[in-house]
Amino acid sequence: MQSREIHRSASPETDPDTTLADKSVSGSTHSKDSTKTLKPNSILQLGSIPMPPMPKFAPLSVPMPRRRQTASVLLWMVLVPLCVGLFLEMLLLSYITRTIALVYFLYVMQDKGQELGARRMDWLRSLSVWVWFADFFPVSFRKESDLDPSKNYIFGYHPHGVISIGAFTTFGTESRNIAQQLPGLNIRLLTLETNFKIPFWRDILLFLNVASADKKSINYILGGPKSKPGDSVMLVLGGAAESLEAFPNTNKIVLKGRLGFIKLALQHGATLVPTFAFGENDIWDQVPNPKGSYVRKFQTMFKDIASFSPVLFHGRGIFTYDYGIMPYRKPITVVTGIPIDCPKLDTVTEEDLKRVQQLYIAGVQSLYDKYKDELLPNRKEELIII
Repeated sequence: MQSREIHRSASPETDPDTTLADKSVSGSTHSKDSTKTLKPNSILQLGSIPMPPMPKFAPLSVPMPRRRQTASVLLWMVLVPLCVGLFLEMLLLSYITRTIALVYFLYVMQDKGQELGARRMDWLRSLSVWVWFADFFPVSFRKESDLDPSKNYIFGYHPHGVISIGAFTTFGTESRNIAQQLPGLNIRLLTLETNFKIPFWRDILLFLNVASADKKSINYILGGPKSKPGDSVMLVLGGAAESLEAFPNTNKIVLKGRLGFIKLALQHGATLVPTFAFGENDIWDQVPNPKGSYVRKFQTMFKDIASFSPVLFHGRGIFTYDYGIMPYRKPITVVTGIPIDCPKLDTVTEEDLKRVQQLYIAGVQSLYDKYKDELLPNRKEELIII
């Protein structure tokens, strides 16, 4: 079926990395013997010591739509520290706020909303700030096929990227109108249980229809007492291991050892939908971490202890295009592939798992091959599935 695409942009402006930055005035330096013009990215020499490239500053005449896009991304990036800071401030401010904070803490300790299908609030998912957030990159959505709302689905998202921006934007908000694009489906984006231990941030996630990636949570959504047709989950399958492979213009996904989601699909008779985010790996750079390096050893050790890995990423800044932790303005296109129907089985054998896994991997590869030339023209290598 012919693919369909939705993309909304708050501004017709093009990427500042190729326009606005080029309009900035080059610095210059004069000596008695000669005049030299320094380009923004030229390497300066101080004796025999190379100096870092000069940063490219954003011009003052940035259109308002771009300013609010940048502000929305900045807000999202500082939201967790703000939530933690607010909780700590409540503990220290006064007896009343301390009492409220402690009561809230007790509530968080016993609340299991993340295992019970989240607490979707459409008004929060539909705020304009999410549209501005999506337009920053921009993020767009396509589908290879309409999906029957009488079925339940497990969407597999690839690649993980640094923080799975495409998954959050497309399925955690209504910025790309996912409820209209896939009508009749209630898709819960799943994330680590750890996120639901962070005060206030956990409540934001629950209201955005984000649930725990725990097996108990998935079983409740797909086959619990309140489960109904259309209830579905979106799993970012590569996890922490795949985030360490998230380098620009490459796509290395961890999939061959992932069988748990296939077993759940067969147990519930849920349909699998391979989903690929073209450009997910391009929005941040990452400190090189080849296998065997001290960086990778530290990251792996941390992952084994905490279930997530510290990705040492960097990108652009708020006022510069070179230095900072803000993501780059690079497009992300999320594409859902052809669904793979799975029969409901009381007993799932190894043969069943391998058979469906082969179909799923073939679906991911087919999706990548169809769009790679259009959406990944600058790729350094082809898709690698490990």
